Amino acid sequence: MTKDTGCTCSSPEPGRELDLNKLVSSTIIPHLLLLQPETPAQSGAPQDDVIDPHEVQQFPDLALTLEANELLGLVEAFLARGVSVESIFIELLAPTARRLGEMWEEDTCDFVDVTMGLWRLQEILRSVAQSSPALIDNALAPRSILISPMPGDQHSFGALMVEEVFARAGWASEVLLEPKRRELLAYVNEQAFDIVGLTLSNDCPSDTLSEFITCLRSVSKNPNLIVLLGGRLVNSQPAIATKAGADGTATDARSALHLAEQLLATVRPLATASN
Repeated sequence: MTKDTGCTCSSPEPGRELDLNKLVSSTIIPHLLLLQPETPAQSGAPQDDVIDPHEVQQFPDLALTLEANELLGLVEAFLARGVSVESIFIELLAPTARRLGEMWEEDTCDFVDVTMGLWRLQEILRSVAQSSPALIDNALAPRSILISPMPGDQHSFGALMVEEVFARAGWASEVLLEPKRRELLAYVNEQAFDIVGLTLSNDCPSDTLSEFITCLRSVSKNPNLIVLLGGRLVNSQPAIATKAGADGTATDARSALHLAEQLLATVRPLATASN
């Protein structure tokens, strides 16, 4: 029998009219902040398997002027010289997307150009992910995560990329795009995900967030559900994760993956012992 998902959790008011400017400034750009790369170590001579900072700096302009297939050719050249897929995602595509957002905010790039640039990056993301198998087979120890914006937020390039990072690490990963509150709750009710990762781009009262996390746990098919938070709001106010009752937060895809694996390693033995 399916649990009742009619919790009274509130969410951002439906039907809000978003103009193009607000769509970029309040949704696309903030979600990209989830993918802040780690600071690269300083070294002497350049390495073939490392993306040079100068190459990263050039890529936003290329994303605005080249076609998707031409950009993909450049990315394939990085891969051919030994750069990892994860580095392509986190150290090249994510900073490029953030820079496109900054260029729009600085009024040096219009909305159409930003949109086309992000579309080209998303095409590269999909192409590279499809042509690169997961690094780890999850058949022996399947781990699952559902990544979703907080109901009321829009989907983002950043959320899609985080999902790809987890997938390549051997996780059974799924991402919801622009979910309704009831849809997300029903999804968690029907499938026993180990972890739900929520991203928040818009301001959200802590009481609303806490209530929604409580709802997720109450309807979850997995009684030991782990809830992680990320996004602009959480990055600027990390304490909101603990206050809302989440299990943790991370500022980038790599640390999110590391934290998820740590938490799951702790929760699973306890769940087995209780059974």
